[in-house]
Amino acid sequence: MVLPLSEAFWHSLTWFGDSGFLLPAALWIAVWLGIRNATRPSALLWLLLFGTAGSLIAASKIAFLGWGIGSATLNFTGFSGHTAISASVWPVACWLTVSRWEHRVRVAAASIGLVFAALIGASRLALYAHSKSEVAAGFALGVAVSGIFLWQQHRLPHPRVSWTLVLLSLATPILFLRPGNPAPTQGALEVIAMRLAGTDRPYTRADLLARRQKAPGIE
Repeated sequence: MVLPLSEAFWHSLTWFGDSGFLLPAALWIAVWLGIRNATRPSALLWLLLFGTAGSLIAASKIAFLGWGIGSATLNFTGFSGHTAISASVWPVACWLTVSRWEHRVRVAAASIGLVFAALIGASRLALYAHSKSEVAAGFALGVAVSGIFLWQQHRLPHPRVSWTLVLLSLATPILFLRPGNPAPTQGALEVIAMRLAGTDRPYTRADLLARRQKAPGIE
């Protein structure tokens, strides 16, 4: 259940899961991991995991926007991108910030990042941007990315990055994207989906739910 906080609070929180903020952060993570030869396998692993998740998010959205592929029963139109990217990036970013500290501090930092991602997911529900199934699926996908990446770190050379560099790199999107203003990702996906499907408008949640009303019990 979403806490009854102000709409302004949820809008402020949800911006920290916007692709305009987190996609550059994800690239910076790859940069800091890729600087040293010893940690380049970690950089490659991160790019593979994050790239796979991003592709799944985009594919699920395009499939719905272009062809209406979704679940009326679950009220599912695709992964919540904000939630998935947040659960992928924030635990790893927090872990990397304290990468020079001891193991238990790194675990605590990653856990804080995961909680923050969960709150961003809650903001998507509070703002009626996604259904519970979409947020849950997005969170599961993001946790799979960050979880697999962090779990593999005991087998790979451990990165040791200055926390100031990590925080400065996380702040760089503010130079290009005004805080609170979402990136035009959704609009771009709508255009791509319409062109691929040859339709004159994207499918909407209302179309999906209307289909359920016309055929009760049938997805």
